[in-house]
Amino acid sequence: MKIKEITNKEGWEGFLKECRAKTFLHSWEWGEFQELMREKVWRLGFYEGEVLQAVALVVKVAAKKGTFLLVPHGPIVLNPQEEIIRILLSRLKEVARKENVVFIRINPIWERSKEANKIFKELGFRKSPMQMHPEASWKLNLTIPQEQLFSGMRKTTRYIVRQAMDNKDITIEQSDSIKDVATFAAMHEQVSLRQSFVPFSKEYLEREFQVFAKEDKVRLFFAKYKGEIAAASFVVFWSGIGFYHHAASLPQYAKLSLPYLLQWEAIQEAKRRGCWLYDFWGYVHPKVQPNHPWAGPTLFKMGFGGEAAE
Repeated sequence: MKIKEITNKEGWEGFLKECRAKTFLHSWEWGEFQELMREKVWRLGFYEGEVLQAVALVVKVAAKKGTFLLVPHGPIVLNPQEEIIRILLSRLKEVARKENVVFIRINPIWERSKEANKIFKELGFRKSPMQMHPEASWKLNLTIPQEQLFSGMRKTTRYIVRQAMDNKDITIEQSDSIKDVATFAAMHEQVSLRQSFVPFSKEYLEREFQVFAKEDKVRLFFAKYKGEIAAASFVVFWSGIGFYHHAASLPQYAKLSLPYLLQWEAIQEAKRRGCWLYDFWGYVHPKVQPNHPWAGPTLFKMGFGGEAAE
């Protein structure tokens, strides 16, 4: 098997279209976004003869603890193979020496198993003390009729969505304008101060939106109460999947449960676009980790139906 750098977007995206286990962190656009954020990027293809078997997006990340190479949610393979990881690691070591990086981090979205853990342990990897991107997510199959999606929700979630739909003071709007990212970023920062986490910068959010907006692969959803923006979400639509990537809601409107209707609107938009899957992004098991910061958001996501992918 040989490795070649891929410079053709159609070839890269065409391969990924055939893969089921994937996220937009391996999209061509995510590489463009990383470059806009002044990171160096390599797009590697693994070939058996002339047939592409796997791809790996590699990002050089400059961090306080040291510069490292990251393969976000990759490599992406048609069928998980130990050989792919071994060949990739060999190439990454070459790049690491040339780029003078401190370590290599990868987080392929293979199903968590003893066999997979053994592969990485034998190659000298160890579990990261922190995750760069979600290790698990909550996913909803969109191939069923919309009526079944609605009836498949938790009873209380259905009730809350109906209540919001019947409230004439509540409206949902979509935006494909980068100008509206500033509004979302301001809300996101406000929420971060309340919940004590480091928010994504306005520049980060604008540049992410910029690259996906070129081919209409991203939307901002705003929930308004009596004309005032009260909640918002940032959803990426890529390769047949809708991704609930960022969200923010203002506490003074909490009793209205606006994020529920906002989420339902995003799910419907994903279905209108022909997506087969809706990915709610980060997930933790709320009963196993009840004090985790994601436990509450996970319970919210689970109310819409679906299943965990670890």
